[in-house]
Amino acid sequence: MRTYAIVRRVGAVAVGAMLLAQAAHAQRGGGRGGGRGPRGFDMSALSDPNGFYTPPDFRGNPVYDGRFTFARIKYRGYGYWSGREGPGWSHDYPDADVHFMKILREITSMRPFTDFGNVLGGAIVSLDDPALFKYPVSYLSEPGGWFPNAEEVAGLHKYLSKGGFMIVDDFPFEAWGTFTNAMARAMPDLRPIQLTGKEPIFDSFFKVDMAKVRRGYSGGGGRNGGDFYGYFEKNDPKKRLIVLAAYGQDIGESWQWSGQGFMPVDVSNEAFKLGVNFVIYALTH
Repeated sequence: MRTYAIVRRVGAVAVGAMLLAQAAHAQRGGGRGGGRGPRGFDMSALSDPNGFYTPPDFRGNPVYDGRFTFARIKYRGYGYWSGREGPGWSHDYPDADVHFMKILREITSMRPFTDFGNVLGGAIVSLDDPALFKYPVSYLSEPGGWFPNAEEVAGLHKYLSKGGFMIVDDFPFEAWGTFTNAMARAMPDLRPIQLTGKEPIFDSFFKVDMAKVRRGYSGGGGRNGGDFYGYFEKNDPKKRLIVLAAYGQDIGESWQWSGQGFMPVDVSNEAFKLGVNFVIYALTH
């Protein structure tokens, strides 16, 4: 795992977030990542519970060159299917990934991959793929559709044990049992611990107004904006946080729709701040 130099900058994130997101959206013709345009889906693929879905906008992973690259975890099957975005793991792709990386690029000294030609946002990788170890931070969407096999469980265990960090988002309340069962298989000695919002990860770069954190455009929402849970090394909150679960929240949706006027600026702003904090924490701990 590589350590990246970070530099703080003073200034509001909201304006930059909106402008960058709008520019990215316009350059791609609008609506591609959100699946709002006509899509051609091979519905016959849904009959294969062990198959991997390929998002229509996916044109391959970027060539790894040592830069920080956003890594979205894919899982087998088609749970939490949405006709506009495919199964749960691909929801909000690629706009959320592109917008978030552009923000990270603008406010830090990092040079994350954002897009090159028709390759957008970052990498899509399975938990049993050795390439996962190129990416110190990974992102899992919709854990309710996540039923890892033995190889994926083993891959996640190695990844987290060797310094990897995983963000779990777009997390409906009913998915809790599925998520914790999978985590118990991968990290049997650890348990989820509810976070207070005062842990170092929430103050690693920005001061986040936790009262403004809530689900995205799709509606719903958690108790007081949802809860955060974490898995710590040796179940000790003073040690390294290895998994951050945004329970009852959909931070990625705020990233996705930040440039289309569907999300209030203050909500998108806090969502970007949270994401930046997660990455900075992961790269410095």
